[in-house]
Amino acid sequence: MKKAGTKNAGKQEKTTKKSKSKGERTQAAPKPATETTVAKTATAEAKTRKKTVREDGTMSGIDAAAKILVDAGGALNCKAMVDQAIKKGYWKPGGKTPAATMYAAILREIQKKGDAARFVKTERGMFKIKA
Repeated sequence: MKKAGTKNAGKQEKTTKKSKSKGERTQAAPKPATETTVAKTATAEAKTRKKTVREDGTMSGIDAAAKILVDAGGALNCKAMVDQAIKKGYWKPGGKTPAATMYAAILREIQKKGDAARFVKTERGMFKIKA
């Protein structure tokens, strides 16, 4: 059994906007040329982003993996890459599963950059540096 008048209970009523007459409308001021110039410069800088240098002298996990694979000359799994990166002081991971972090980062780069990626997946769990 339905209750009468509860269909719209709790809903706000629709309000209509009042349109301004032509005399009441205000025009937006034109933007200064410096804002557009700054925006274009910021966009250009975002595309050519520089790598930040860390205070402790280490690099990111994916950069460390690339360096390890160049030194190795062949395919390695992520566990071996992490072990060598930590041993050589290239990377200091902060998580509990650094191999999984590196694996995800390498896969993300391959998927995002495609042919421009630094890595190639040779077989399950194995990566090598693109020649």
